[in-house]
Amino acid sequence: MAIRQVREIGDDILRKQSKPVTKMTLRTRILINDMLDTMYEEEGVGLAAPQVGILKQIVVVDIGDGPFVLINPEIIESSGEQTGDEGCLSVPGKVGTVTRPNYVRVRCLNEDMEEIEIEGEELLARALCHEIDHLKGIMYVDKVEGGLREVVYDEDTMEEYEEEV
Repeated sequence: MAIRQVREIGDDILRKQSKPVTKMTLRTRILINDMLDTMYEEEGVGLAAPQVGILKQIVVVDIGDGPFVLINPEIIESSGEQTGDEGCLSVPGKVGTVTRPNYVRVRCLNEDMEEIEIEGEELLARALCHEIDHLKGIMYVDKVEGGLREVVYDEDTMEEYEEEV
């Protein structure tokens, strides 16, 4: 498939509402495969269609257990709370502390346009909330507590560390 350009903060498309997907087409299947390829290439755990310039309600997520494809996702239940660092492929080199639900249940369609529900806790819950926010034009920087921090990689060890921005 193809690697698509990830739109970065400041691009107007990231602040727009995405439109529901009403039918599966070849073009939509190609978009989903490209989104997965792009997410893996960029070493992300999730990607929403607006991040590659397409205003469709499509999200892909993979926290290491295999990919989820969510079409027209809607959070129908959430509980608990977790606070932790988040980053975003559309905000390269930065992280910030965000509070999210610790558990979510999402109703969506799969690639076959069948209704499914996905439950997630901890990192999966955080990733689902983060990516679904993208479909509404909301970015994690809108929810950051205490400002963004820069992530820097040590050239010798390739370990990451943070610096205050």
